[in-house]
Amino acid sequence: MQNPQQGHHERNERHEHNDRHGHGSHGRHHEPPHDHGHRHVDEDMLSVEEAYRQIMACFSPLEVEEKPILDCLGQTLAVDVHSPLALPPLANSGMDGYAVRREDIAGASEASPRNLTVIGLVAAGQVSDQTVTSGTAIRIMTGAPVPSGADTVVPFEETDEISRRSSGRPLTDIDIQADLPFGCNVRPAGEDVQTGQLVLDAGTLIRPAEMGVLASLGLQRVRVIRRPLVSVLSTGDELATLGEELAGGKIYDSNSFGVAASVAAAGGVPRVLGIARDNLEDMHRKLEEVAGSDLLVTSAGVSKGDYDVVKDVLTERGDINFWSVRMRPAKPLAFGMLRGDPVNGSGKPVPLMGLPGNPVSAMVAFEMFARPAIRTMLGRRQLARPTVEGVLTAPIYNSDGRRVYARVEVEKRDGTYYANPTGPQGSNILTSMSRANALAICPEDLPAKQAGETVQIIMLDWNEEVNI
Repeated sequence: MQNPQQGHHERNERHEHNDRHGHGSHGRHHEPPHDHGHRHVDEDMLSVEEAYRQIMACFSPLEVEEKPILDCLGQTLAVDVHSPLALPPLANSGMDGYAVRREDIAGASEASPRNLTVIGLVAAGQVSDQTVTSGTAIRIMTGAPVPSGADTVVPFEETDEISRRSSGRPLTDIDIQADLPFGCNVRPAGEDVQTGQLVLDAGTLIRPAEMGVLASLGLQRVRVIRRPLVSVLSTGDELATLGEELAGGKIYDSNSFGVAASVAAAGGVPRVLGIARDNLEDMHRKLEEVAGSDLLVTSAGVSKGDYDVVKDVLTERGDINFWSVRMRPAKPLAFGMLRGDPVNGSGKPVPLMGLPGNPVSAMVAFEMFARPAIRTMLGRRQLARPTVEGVLTAPIYNSDGRRVYARVEVEKRDGTYYANPTGPQGSNILTSMSRANALAICPEDLPAKQAGETVQIIMLDWNEEVNI
């Protein structure tokens, strides 16, 4: 597993450091280290690991809630689950056949069958009130409780039932044609789960299989860690809403949708606030809508050269750092706490993460920093995507000593992963991100990774729970 700590909308920007969009969040947190005012430290950029460390120090799992189990898919169990019953609750048949006593079929074969009297039938969901005694059998269906007195189930195929049916002979008796061991085709009570057994421990991700387990225990509700509410805000006068006719250099706001989708994919609940224009009043008005959020993610307005409106408002309303991170794309990054508003909200500070405005930069920064923060609030155990080693099929260049995260499409051939760059790597080329399923890394201290060289690859289409 690769962790960023372990190394490894667009505003017609000409350079990446002029990226232009960001988003914010709220959750349980500790106060981050901060500097007041606008801080740009291109000459002293933060490493990816240091930015990650400072951000992650401010997040912890959210509070517990109790919900119907069907509403808990993708959430994290907050408490251990012990079984209130045995599974299966009764010994039951693993086959359609006949419930018999083992001693009555000892030595049976097709040439020397054992004839037993059929005294009844038991189907799944029924409990027979009859007892299998010497020389008798009860016809039984898969899943039906094994009748009293029986200890073995003989499948239909090991009897003469088929030939009896084809010839019209009654099934008042049956020839057993196989000598089966004691307990054959019988599922013991508690074979899967014993009463009181720890079935799922706190911290378990509820997937469809876990949902089935909870239902099999008869549990209607379960205690889970709450999903974080993540507000998403784009900034900039150049942005147009969907459905609006483009004019005068406007571009559509793609970051609200890309970031909101990323929030949902990470397990959070996105709340799209729309677009804040480049004026103090609109920024303040939009920030009033953040109350109750666990995180605010903004895009644009956080890099050197941007209009100061966004930075002025954020600095006025909180303790925000404006960083330069030693990575490409996504060099500019803002992080800190918006002070709570006791009138409109809980009064608790809301963590803010300001992403670059270029769409690809925003998505990569979200992947590296916001997604792990959301997963921490969800109580997830694994925070980092799986990584693999692979072979580059085309070079990755590093011109300025930053860690490069190149968009690649990974395929596996003959046991080897191959990383194919998805085209131009400009931070405004969003289609190159849509074609990618991974990020290939060129370290800070290398000028390039050449075709044929081995690289570390972060697998974007593998969940963090994948264990390789």
